[in-house]
Amino acid sequence: MFLRIEGLSFGYRSNSILRDIHMNMEKGQVVSIVGPNGAGKTTLLKSIASILPPKKGTVWLGGKDVYSLKSRDLAKIQGYVPQHTASGFPLTVMETVMLGRKPYIRWGVSSEDLHIVGTLLSDLHLDRYTTRYLDELSGGERQKVWIARALAQQPDLLLLDEPTSALDIRHQLEVLELVRKLSKHSGILVILILHDLELAARYSDEIYMLKDGEVFASGRPEEVFTRTNMERVYGVKVEVASAKYGLKMTAVEPVWT
Repeated sequence: MFLRIEGLSFGYRSNSILRDIHMNMEKGQVVSIVGPNGAGKTTLLKSIASILPPKKGTVWLGGKDVYSLKSRDLAKIQGYVPQHTASGFPLTVMETVMLGRKPYIRWGVSSEDLHIVGTLLSDLHLDRYTTRYLDELSGGERQKVWIARALAQQPDLLLLDEPTSALDIRHQLEVLELVRKLSKHSGILVILILHDLELAARYSDEIYMLKDGEVFASGRPEEVFTRTNMERVYGVKVEVASAKYGLKMTAVEPVWT
């Protein structure tokens, strides 16, 4: 098992946010973490990324405790793209993606670094923007640049916090098609936080549904997105039906308690 989470708990002082989280994931999977606001999704992703050290539990990545790894070594294994990413000063697309090579650069940018970044820009159809500044790009194009920067680290694990937020439907599909292709063709484990449950069902091999800081349900999309689970976790009655491209979920009415 490539990623194993055992008994992970996290909180601020007396405020418990995550409780006894257990997860197992393999390379080549796309895994979505879903749940209502305040369920602990971003906190969990940051804990996996070793940004937030847990109060209890361990995150094993390739058999190693992520919290024992040096930051440079971890950056060669894991790429993380937060929900909101901003550059502190103007950078071009090429400069931004090249920052992903930082864990490997010692004395200067090598021909190998240039080749890796150039290939990524070409594969992601960003090569025509290499000299453009990020603030000159659309939201979808910028999102692909941030993903390219993470991929320049050549990670085995890619963590994406709401990568489709604020994107129009075309760019949502473009980003998620890219993520799935990377997972299947390159063997990368991709973990996403998504609010659009139909997109999560369509593009994910496995779903982890959180409620109040705990894993309420996990498994294949059709196992997790049931009427009972949606009612108990999201507080809405939902009609769920199989469709050509995943699941169709129609919210009917809120559940009043």
